[in-house]
Amino acid sequence: MRILLIVLSLFIGLQTFAQKKDCQYASEINDSIGSYKETKSFLMHEKVFAGKSSYLFFSLANEQGVPFLKVQKIEKSPDFIKVNCFDKNSRIFIQLLNGKIITLIYSDQDTCGNLIRLENDPINSRVLSGNFVFLKGSFEELKSSPIWEIRIRFATETIDFAIKKEFYSELMQETYLPESYFMNNLDCIIN
Repeated sequence: MRILLIVLSLFIGLQTFAQKKDCQYASEINDSIGSYKETKSFLMHEKVFAGKSSYLFFSLANEQGVPFLKVQKIEKSPDFIKVNCFDKNSRIFIQLLNGKIITLIYSDQDTCGNLIRLENDPINSRVLSGNFVFLKGSFEELKSSPIWEIRIRFATETIDFAIKKEFYSELMQETYLPESYFMNNLDCIIN
């Protein structure tokens, strides 16, 4: 009986270890000043149509024990690109497949991002980045259910992003699984 319990506990431990995804960090610092770690950027949404493109990247970070979501929205177009800004009222609403809605609150200074124009290049690029903090009690929901839709409230408008289970990125030339992003990566910054 004792051997059966040992084998069973070993099997369960190995199965749990095998299911844990390896965390890939863009930055991981532990020194006398404090600690900071950030996962690699992950493409959550891509839209390429009629010479215009837009991308939504997420990465998770933890600074001094405070986890947050880093968001980067990139737009490219030969035409003028409308400005979106983050301010104190900006929010991210994540609707999960189980029907729950998780809210994240913008935690940086007001910003409208940067317009990038390269000499002799007809394409304009606009990059907007910001950090959003999680509300208490949201981790368990995010770890247990896939994402259905993401709504970002900017200073002047709100934009919805339908999240796919899987897509192949023209920009990155690889396959992404954004629906399960938090399920696969949240443990990398909260454990």
